[in-house]
Amino acid sequence: MSWANPQWLWLLLLLIPVIGYQLWKYLGNRNPTLTFSNTSTLSELSGSWKNYGIYLAPLFQCIAFILVVCALARPQYQNTTVERNAEGIDIVLTLDISTSMKAEDLKPNRLEAAKNVASDFIDQRVSDRIGLVLFARQSFTAVPPTLDYDLLNRLLGEVEMGVVEDGTAIGMGIATAVNRLKESRAESKVIILLTDGQNNSGEIDPVTAAELALSHNIKIYTIGAGTRGTAPYPVQDPIFGNRYQNVEVNIDEEMLTEIANMTDGNYFRATDTENLQEIYDQINELEKTEIEEIIYTDYQDLYPRFLLPAVFLFILSIVSDRLIFRNAVE
Repeated sequence: MSWANPQWLWLLLLLIPVIGYQLWKYLGNRNPTLTFSNTSTLSELSGSWKNYGIYLAPLFQCIAFILVVCALARPQYQNTTVERNAEGIDIVLTLDISTSMKAEDLKPNRLEAAKNVASDFIDQRVSDRIGLVLFARQSFTAVPPTLDYDLLNRLLGEVEMGVVEDGTAIGMGIATAVNRLKESRAESKVIILLTDGQNNSGEIDPVTAAELALSHNIKIYTIGAGTRGTAPYPVQDPIFGNRYQNVEVNIDEEMLTEIANMTDGNYFRATDTENLQEIYDQINELEKTEIEEIIYTDYQDLYPRFLLPAVFLFILSIVSDRLIFRNAVE
């Protein structure tokens, strides 16, 4: 509930001197007292309930005054409806699932770090259709662009390595993502590609795939995931069991930069998990969805709920003062 004219509520301060006067009148103007040697017989005198009823009229008048002031302040019930119009962006997350993503320079490993950060990115988007493309030696669409973020996050969490033959076909990953976006009517179309290696397989060269994306006005952000130098990689040893060996990190940054620049995107290097989170935050800021909100507010006046009881109490105070408790006053 809100008040249309809250300034009228200041009138309630007038009750302070009125109540003060009534208390002074009651306490300061009592009847003269008489001294009796024995007051036992006074307890047998019958009193009348009307003697107390004389205070009801002023009480009713005070309450009625409060209700009238509240009615003047126009209490209102506010019902607000928000109509949201969003011009969404179509985004395809293109993720490398080759076995090199087991390296643990990003924690817990490159693939799990990429999945966790991508999930956070999905949760921050509003009204964007987001899809998921996976690639190793071959590429495939795991989730076509959708607004069902719960489904997307669930299937993203189930992504594993080894579902396709090992390798790194970056060009095929881009081409599959372009195929999902080329018919889109969205104002902006974006591919976010994450890989940790160099293109070593696939029928389509990455630069050729980027040219295809450019022809469909698709922007590509590329992310190279991996520390500089060497990274710990888990291996199975038939004698010693699980152990780690340091493997060299080879990311074709020149090619990834060229792809991004061709399509008016950006290239980023993620050397640790925190850095990867920062990169997705930057992309989130760069690709903002424009949201237009139209707010409709309906006001329902509630003053009759205050005014009608006030009128009733005023009438009741006059009746009680002039008729019901008149003899008690006299």
